[in-house]
Amino acid sequence: MSSVADILDTIQARSPVFSILETLWTAGFQAFLAGGAVRDALLGIAPADVDILTNALPADLSRLFADQDSKYVGKSFAVTLVNKVEVASCRPPDKKAVDAGHTFPATDLGRRDLTINSMAWDPETRALADPFGGQADIENKTIRFTRDPFDRIEEDPVRMVRACRFAARFGFKIEPDAFDAIRAHAHKITAQGIADRIQLEVVKAMGMDKPSGFFHLLHDTGLLARILPSLDRCYDLDGGPHHGETVFEHNLMVGDALPASMPILRLAGFLHDTGKVDALEIKDGRNTFPEHQKFTRAMMADLGRLRFSRKDMDYIYALVRGHMRPLKADTSPKAVRRLLAMLDDLNLSYQDFLRMRIADKKGNLNPVKKPYCLGDIRLRLGKILDALNEQTPFNINNLDISGRDIQQILDLPQGPAIGKVKAFLFEQVLEDPSLNQKKILEDLVRQMSQKHFTDSDGKAIK
Repeated sequence: MSSVADILDTIQARSPVFSILETLWTAGFQAFLAGGAVRDALLGIAPADVDILTNALPADLSRLFADQDSKYVGKSFAVTLVNKVEVASCRPPDKKAVDAGHTFPATDLGRRDLTINSMAWDPETRALADPFGGQADIENKTIRFTRDPFDRIEEDPVRMVRACRFAARFGFKIEPDAFDAIRAHAHKITAQGIADRIQLEVVKAMGMDKPSGFFHLLHDTGLLARILPSLDRCYDLDGGPHHGETVFEHNLMVGDALPASMPILRLAGFLHDTGKVDALEIKDGRNTFPEHQKFTRAMMADLGRLRFSRKDMDYIYALVRGHMRPLKADTSPKAVRRLLAMLDDLNLSYQDFLRMRIADKKGNLNPVKKPYCLGDIRLRLGKILDALNEQTPFNINNLDISGRDIQQILDLPQGPAIGKVKAFLFEQVLEDPSLNQKKILEDLVRQMSQKHFTDSDGKAIK
């Protein structure tokens, strides 16, 4: 316990944690370090977040910390942020704990989700309150619900997803009774009002070393079919002649290969080939998936149901739509310019495009397919940078001629015809960036005007 005590003593000494504890003790209340901080300390991890558990009520906290940065944020249970530290007021006592003769904090800990999260540390007595065997479960690498798993899930279905996330994060096994309870209650994960919290669990999972373990557990428990059915349906779908793994495995390998510091990019990796189910065609007895990047409806429906922001959804959509665009050693400068124009249209950076391409290449068990080496990456990056240095406009609105200029030359009103001319000019500039000069573009408009914008009688189309 000495190393655990050292870690928790360090937490306690942090400002403002110690001052909050001292204020509560001085006022006659009990106060403990609880939940994740204690769990992580027992695992030998320095906790990132600190939670304080107290028998003081929210009104008491409001009074005690009136002159400090405090805010009541409780929803499912009472939490007050005091100088950005979560201070949880005790919930209605766990009846079974009361009947067993337990007192606070055990009466509160009995309401928590998992045994590994249902421990508290008393900084005054340096004693661990562990009424439900959380420490033993950590030693045995087991995820178990606090008390009856069916009761815990009935209280909050999101606890099923949390059990999978913690099991994947720490490499633990879900205890058989808990696993069976999750499978029996998996349908309840679609309950009203919890989509935002499920989304948060999914995003948190992206910060793991390998989130693939999380998705495997979601699939095995039956949760994935209800949370991300677009991904779940890829299970056991053969990846075709270019892959040595299933589509499900490929998605998971690509997601694992993307950076944990970019959770939404990483989630896109886990979803990037979910459209293959809808694109599936069988040729010569083998699965093929022509233009699968365009089949995004199922994926977008999942993201919308989980209440992802429009910004995040658009970003994932752009990554999926753009990930198949080729960029090879022999890709011509003209093709690179068209690639960058596509990325501009998708509002996607070339850096994120390359991250996805590198991960996509890596996620393949076909022995013929090799991941990019550093030289391959440098070559492709060089091609992009060369195109950018040409100062080519990659957006139609960056042409060195305006719609008003085109109207005046052609004597046409504002309308679709002007857009068609700009699109034509944009194509010419992508072919040859040196054409993006106002005088040259004006001459091109004049040269094409009679051919493209007159009717059969030679009259200008208005």
